[in-house]
Amino acid sequence: MQELQASADVKAVVIAGAGNKAFSAGFDISQFAKGPKGESFGDVNAVLTALLENGDKPTVAAVRGVALGGGCEVALACNGRVCTPKSKFGLPELQLGIIPGFGGTQRLPRLVGLEQGIKMILTSKPINAKAAKKNGLVLEVVPDEKLLEAACKAALEMAGGRLKRERALQKKDKLPPKPMIPYAFHMAKEQIKAKAPNLQHPVLCLDAMLAGLQNGGEAGLRAEAEAFQAAAALPTHKALVHVFFASRGTKKVRGVTDQGLKPRPVKTVAILGGGLMGSGIATASLQAGIRVVLKEINEKFLQAGIARVAANFESKVKKGRMSQEQMDKLMSGLTGTLEYGPEFAQVDMVIEAAVENLEIKQRIFADLEQACRPDCVLSTNTSTIDITLVGAKMREPARVVGAHFFSPAHVMPLLEIIRETGGRGPPSPAQSLLDTVGYASALKKTPVVVGNCTGFAVNRVFFPYTMSATLLLEAGCDPYRMDQVIKGWGMPMGPFRLCDLVGMDISMHVGANFVRDFPERVYISRIVVKMNEAGRLGEKSKAGFYDHQGRGKSTPAQAVGPIVQASRQEAGLGDRAGGFSDADIVEALFFPVVNEGCRVIAEGIVDKPADLDIATVMSMGFPPYRGGLIHWADHMGARRIVARLQEWERAFPEAAGFFKPCDYLLSCAEAGVPLSQGAQVSAAPQARL
Repeated sequence: MQELQASADVKAVVIAGAGNKAFSAGFDISQFAKGPKGESFGDVNAVLTALLENGDKPTVAAVRGVALGGGCEVALACNGRVCTPKSKFGLPELQLGIIPGFGGTQRLPRLVGLEQGIKMILTSKPINAKAAKKNGLVLEVVPDEKLLEAACKAALEMAGGRLKRERALQKKDKLPPKPMIPYAFHMAKEQIKAKAPNLQHPVLCLDAMLAGLQNGGEAGLRAEAEAFQAAAALPTHKALVHVFFASRGTKKVRGVTDQGLKPRPVKTVAILGGGLMGSGIATASLQAGIRVVLKEINEKFLQAGIARVAANFESKVKKGRMSQEQMDKLMSGLTGTLEYGPEFAQVDMVIEAAVENLEIKQRIFADLEQACRPDCVLSTNTSTIDITLVGAKMREPARVVGAHFFSPAHVMPLLEIIRETGGRGPPSPAQSLLDTVGYASALKKTPVVVGNCTGFAVNRVFFPYTMSATLLLEAGCDPYRMDQVIKGWGMPMGPFRLCDLVGMDISMHVGANFVRDFPERVYISRIVVKMNEAGRLGEKSKAGFYDHQGRGKSTPAQAVGPIVQASRQEAGLGDRAGGFSDADIVEALFFPVVNEGCRVIAEGIVDKPADLDIATVMSMGFPPYRGGLIHWADHMGARRIVARLQEWERAFPEAAGFFKPCDYLLSCAEAGVPLSQGAQVSAAPQARL
């Protein structure tokens, strides 16, 4: 840029992406993983301001494809922008716990208006070419083949004085009157406090924006640099960068993706069962362009399943996210059947989504083995049943893999893929697992490959969560206060509101599996049984811990008071948890979850600890800005977790086994190593340091 600005042969400068690729996808995020060096950003801003925005020669950005993050900020510093119809502009930095650092907080609101600028930055959502033109961000939207021609024309017109050069840092025409500006930021901060009270970096971002609009663009750049440094130093930034890379790392699995195999494309999938789960899986598959064969046991159930799939698409049509023509095309890829007909010989994958009954599932898979090709992937969506038992009646039981979707299947981003490693039965074929990983990617879901055990990874790790909540309840802690504290901490809802959502009957059924398989470390509560006996099953009965009025409205139920009192009397724990602080509640609910997570790591149920972080974030709603379960636990420290668990072990001798720290956790605490690196320390008691 220095050479171009100084050259007598140059009249104007056009900046474009290399070849036909994107303009720029943004800053190299791997640099953040190494630790951001914000002090160098001042030099970048000096270059953008002096050489792009205020140089002697005008500059125009020719944008094809995405201009995101730092790439977008380069375009904003130019004197004008021209783009193609499929281009997108955005500043997604807040998703990584930082703020725009190349002048975006200052230039964007001046170019598109304060309200739109705040919205784009706080939501991290990019805008398309049409919106960019409407908001004045681009001069013109032109076909791909005319991009450079149009950009050069605009640049030369600027050089000749026929087109005004835009200097974003000096623009004021799209800003509200100066006295109104602080009010706009006050409202934005109030919204942040309501939606994300635990996050500091959005407030830092708003402060930098406000400083520039009040004191001028140059002062704003200085404020932005300071705010960037402050945001980069927060644990939120490290946590969100960890989640970013961990979510991409789940597709690399030892013994599966390192075998030199290639995933076979899944073009047609058969789904057995058209209930809420099966119809959701069918919806997700059709959206990915995969043909679906939906099988049910009778015509009534089949038509109901097809109607559910259609309803999922109709919801998108009503919201304007899909046209009726697109819906009709997707639905044409769905075939219903009541038999294992010829179409089953053509499918690439089967997903069984029938009722959680082992005998029924065993019969289904014995039939599937006869009806499908030998290379067809046979999977079960079970959330609780041992996959080796599911295939026990087959000639080749190892063919069965788990494909555990989370409800609603067409919305939730995680697919838990269960493999048998040889402990309970023959190991799952790497090819079938790899194909299932590829299928998850086609559905735009994040796959996490886990080992075969009760509850697999997610449900197993979280069973102590509800048990601990019921223990505290029966020891005097108010359930509604617990829900309030946990939601305020960052979970979508508290444990008792979650019980209502899942269903108290389901909670008792699933909990029984853990009581049966892990009897030495469970807490058997009275409250869950009594709620079932009272018919207070949660949302499905419109009465649980809350009274449910529909449309998401729920209020604490007064009728639960006597049930709680009876449970406390039977438990005989007294008021040992009645005086717990908010921090005590968070730790008492989540430290047992961390403890079980350590067992899952030690047993090799997850390929790597980061996989457990992603699984907990994408399934249970663990706050991503805390980095996932194990990342957060490392922030808290193994020694602190052990000390607290041992404290409760002494305080609640009736449930001592529930709080007893596992060997892996103890080893990490004694060796002073993070839980995410604890594989370096033996979890065996005799080998502990």
